Amino acid sequence: MAYWLMKSEPDEVSFEDVMAAPAQTTSWFGVRNYQARNFMRDAMRIGDGVLFYHSSCPEPGVAGIARIASTPYPDQSQFDPASPYFDPKATPEQPRWIGIDVQGVARMPLLALAAMRTYPELAEMVVLQKGSRLSITPVTPAEWRAVLRIAGLKDC
Repeated sequence: MAYWLMKSEPDEVSFEDVMAAPAQTTSWFGVRNYQARNFMRDAMRIGDGVLFYHSSCPEPGVAGIARIASTPYPDQSQFDPASPYFDPKATPEQPRWIGIDVQGVARMPLLALAAMRTYPELAEMVVLQKGSRLSITPVTPAEWRAVLRIAGLKDC
């Protein structure tokens, strides 16, 4: 099993939106970075753990625990000219972008970015590194366990 941190802007899809969705599952779409796409396409597996991170908001941080709930599939927004994620170079025969389903597992109090910086066991997390902008980053098993412990959650 692998672990990931996945960033979402809460005004687009919040963790509460995921928990309110049918089967607490939503499509993760709109990724337009090749490295993040490659993580989804090549490395993520059903059951992998996800730290659901709220970004581009007044208080960014880990908002909940989720899991990968599907294999990758073509992100349909790349084909829709009305979508902000439209890619004119993508075709159904040769899609460029990937979607994947994420299922909410557990609510937790927000673990704010500022608070994350105070825990030595999280100091090496990719999201805490200067210049880190990727929407999807790997998380080590030790970092995963530390976040669960900080949040007061049993193993998810």
